[in-house]
Amino acid sequence: MNILKGSHQMQLNGKVAIVTGSGQGLGRTYALALAAAGAKVVVNDVDEAQAKQVAEEIADAGGSAVAEPVAVGTSEAAQQLVARAVDEFGRLDVMVTNAGILRDKVLWNMSDEDFDAVIHVHLRGTFTCAREAMKHFREAGEGGRLVLAGSPAGQRGNFGQTNYAAAKAGIAAMARTWAMECAKAGVTVNAIVPNAATVMTETIPFLAPYVEAMKAGEPIPSVVRRAASFGPPEDVAGLVVFLASEASGHITGQCIGIGGDRISLWSHPTEIRSAFLDGGWSADAIAEAFDSSIGESLETYGIPLPKIPTTQREGA
Repeated sequence: MNILKGSHQMQLNGKVAIVTGSGQGLGRTYALALAAAGAKVVVNDVDEAQAKQVAEEIADAGGSAVAEPVAVGTSEAAQQLVARAVDEFGRLDVMVTNAGILRDKVLWNMSDEDFDAVIHVHLRGTFTCAREAMKHFREAGEGGRLVLAGSPAGQRGNFGQTNYAAAKAGIAAMARTWAMECAKAGVTVNAIVPNAATVMTETIPFLAPYVEAMKAGEPIPSVVRRAASFGPPEDVAGLVVFLASEASGHITGQCIGIGGDRISLWSHPTEIRSAFLDGGWSADAIAEAFDSSIGESLETYGIPLPKIPTTQREGA
């Protein structure tokens, strides 16, 4: 098990956490880090063997975990996860909704099935798991933590990811909404916006060389860790531990980015410039004034590629 830098300072002894999609990748790292900080963990994955393997890793390192293999998305799956946590460990304190899949295609090639599958796992899965956890938190009356997995794609859009970006944008919106709804019960709700070397990022051409280098045991260059906010999954897990801890009790409704050497706070969508016209705006009036008023400097879209020096790219 990887004991992350600083995680020993975030004591989660006596806490119980569920991490969906934690049989591999980022979810596995979150489960290991929460257990290293003292939490008992329900390891969930659609792949039973992978879920059991992570639970065994935690147990071998002296932690406490059980595997609960089920496909996230339905209300029944969410009920099964929360029931397992309560039956096995007597309580639930943290729900980390991490499970996800990809079905990347451009708009005109994306099928209904491609769209629905991603929305079902990411968006509906987050909703059903958070709802079931919140029911338990309200009944127990001891507060709780909802930690939702967002993505840079959900903040800015990304080519070929209509379904994924839409789901992740929805998750950010749900975090802000639930922060209001859950506050009275002492439950915080935050979305993390991670960026790390995983199965999901190794298909991105810009990042692929660094993922391959990392697999070969080579470190990711510092300039990439900073400019691209990119590193191994272990760089991300500390944020999950922090948001699960008592130290984050005053933080809710936020989208927090992390990866490599960078941690960042994403802004909420906001009006950035306005124009006024007595009597209201006709189409002709908008056309006449748009470029010299609110449209003078249009917003960018898509995930920007950082400028990495050529020597760093070649040395990766």
